[in-house]
Amino acid sequence: MKYVDEYRDGALAKSLSAAIAAEARPDRTYAFMEFCGGHTHAISRYGIEDLLPANVRMIHGPGCPVCVLPIGRIDDAIRLAMRPEVTLCTYGDLMRVPASRNGSLLKAKAAGADIRMVYSSLDAVRIAEANPDRQVVFFAIGFETTTPPTAIALKAAEAKGLANFTIFCNHVLTPVAMRAILETPAAAGEPPIAVEGFVGPAHVSTIIGTEPYRIFAEHYGKPVVIAGFEPLDVMQAILMLIRQVNEGRSAVENQYIRAVTTPGNLAAQRLTEDIFELRDAFEWRGLGIMPKSALKLRDAYAAFDAEVRFAVETQPAADNPACECGAILRGWKKPADCRLFGTTCTPETPMGACMVSSEGACAAHWTYGRFRAHEKTATAPVRRAS
Repeated sequence: MKYVDEYRDGALAKSLSAAIAAEARPDRTYAFMEFCGGHTHAISRYGIEDLLPANVRMIHGPGCPVCVLPIGRIDDAIRLAMRPEVTLCTYGDLMRVPASRNGSLLKAKAAGADIRMVYSSLDAVRIAEANPDRQVVFFAIGFETTTPPTAIALKAAEAKGLANFTIFCNHVLTPVAMRAILETPAAAGEPPIAVEGFVGPAHVSTIIGTEPYRIFAEHYGKPVVIAGFEPLDVMQAILMLIRQVNEGRSAVENQYIRAVTTPGNLAAQRLTEDIFELRDAFEWRGLGIMPKSALKLRDAYAAFDAEVRFAVETQPAADNPACECGAILRGWKKPADCRLFGTTCTPETPMGACMVSSEGACAAHWTYGRFRAHEKTATAPVRRAS
């Protein structure tokens, strides 16, 4: 298929692998974080780590929106769905995310809650239009990529005069989480991770462009290379990062030029700015409560805000203490380091969100890489050579 097969060419992959091996200095190590669940999936699916020299390490970041959503917000959604007048519309990968007291949206649906899986935000609008006697709540989730579709759904509901449609907003911001990775101190007993550069997210960057990453290059001295999702995209981005590190440079580079532009999607940005504003603070799984890291509906659209209409008050809830999802999202552990991985926790019986979503590191590792065991799975931190 044109524009796909050429980015999966085996001969080109070998050539890129040889170039990476040739340019990675043997007297030092490299540690790069991919900040996108799609990249984590591609790395596992195509065995990219097997094509890298031993001193080049990839670290999985918190790029899975389902994974970073805290249990308390899943509990909120379940409580909303259990209201007799409410129909909750949600994306399918949220259905099995573990909640408090061994609950989940799927179990709530089995218990009688009106929960419907949708493929797009506009599906929820159509359900509201077809069921005027129901209060239809759209469980909105995701990074900057899925925020514009939520805004479009709100505008569509407004144009149709749907008074029975509201949004339970859980949209979060990528650059804030990237900054938290660099600034959050290691938890007790966990070694620091020396992230030397980022493989920048693809879909997010089509919306926000390249400028929001400049702070990481200029202030933190961490190069960022925005990459596409195909295996050769990721490998080329790794090579570009190695070159920047070797040359002592810190810049924002765009490997994904076929989709990402410097300004991004200005129309989507304007729509998002019109409808949403920053929350004072929001909790992320693995990263804790972070200021100005998520969005909420502006007061002008309070009529479409499920948190306002149903007086939602999120109650903090702790993760399963045996689950290492938080440490994996911070990049301090790999999926196989969790004692639940592949035993108690599998895609059929997930104990944590990282095993539920296809973009989660645990799900990707289970599907494509659980039988690979070599020195790169070690938990010892990668330290930058002096």
